[in-house]
Amino acid sequence: MLTPLRAGLAEMRLLVTGGAGFIGSNFVHRSLAEGHEVTVYDALTYAGNPANLAELDARSDYRFVHADVCDGESLVGAMRGHDAVVHFAAESHVDRSIVDPARFVTTNCEGTATVCRAALEVGVDRVLHVSTDEVYGSIDVGSFTESDVLAPSSPYSASKAASDLIALSYHATYGLPVVVTRSTNNYGRFQFPEKVIPLFTTNLLRGEQVPLYGDGLNVRDWCHVDDNCAALDLVLLEGKVGSIYNIGSGNELTNRDLTDRLLALCGAGADRILEVEDRLGHDRRYSVDTSRIRALGWAPTREVDAGLAETVEWYREHPDWWEPLLAESVK
Repeated sequence: MLTPLRAGLAEMRLLVTGGAGFIGSNFVHRSLAEGHEVTVYDALTYAGNPANLAELDARSDYRFVHADVCDGESLVGAMRGHDAVVHFAAESHVDRSIVDPARFVTTNCEGTATVCRAALEVGVDRVLHVSTDEVYGSIDVGSFTESDVLAPSSPYSASKAASDLIALSYHATYGLPVVVTRSTNNYGRFQFPEKVIPLFTTNLLRGEQVPLYGDGLNVRDWCHVDDNCAALDLVLLEGKVGSIYNIGSGNELTNRDLTDRLLALCGAGADRILEVEDRLGHDRRYSVDTSRIRALGWAPTREVDAGLAETVEWYREHPDWWEPLLAESVK
């Protein structure tokens, strides 16, 4: 149970839950490029965007299943014949969790339990449960290790912490081959424009202001989505079953510093900052120790300024992708 999953295996059949979302769709593109067959299983809620995967529709090594992750019967049927499951499907926005926490508990906790039950029934070789560094809560100095106590602050992070424990309990109780990753904040193409980088970028490109919470000194570590997907791929193949792997780039920025960089990239001035009241349960600083994932041979490749410039340019060049999402959100 502690051995790698067919390390170096050229081809696998992967079921990717939530594969139409931001990180999930980037992982799907990567997996297909590496020669794997991929089935995306996604309910297409507001953040699941078929446009992220549209160019894949004609491929014989890709298929899409439109279904809810809490639908056990559908999930078992879709999962049969696959080597591994990569579980991204989740509600993931802190502000939305404050307004509607029950939805987060249902999708993130019940959904994860349903994935684990289905995987146990089908007998897949590996379940990769994708989580977040927010489960640890805030840390003033230093960095969290995988063995630190979980202290989530929001309904979102609490539901993700619970989902981590559910997944790991299926390993401890039933021997399900589970591995868990907890990454810092991701950025890159295909990110729904309610998250800070695409929100600020699309606002600035439209000549609007950007809302900066509180004093703007909350600190986040920014990891390019391509770096995270490379780490996920490595953990899927070579991670130890029952283990947790932190993923982070060490690119710690205050929200105000991040805002200043986005203003510069969009050719805007400080007058475009709208200071707003801090949100409830707003953690001050996130930071994770990445020694364990680096010991597997992973290291980030994207320097933050270059990564931000590339990301802003992608949104500048793809208004056809994000403008419909903004129009839909105001209906």
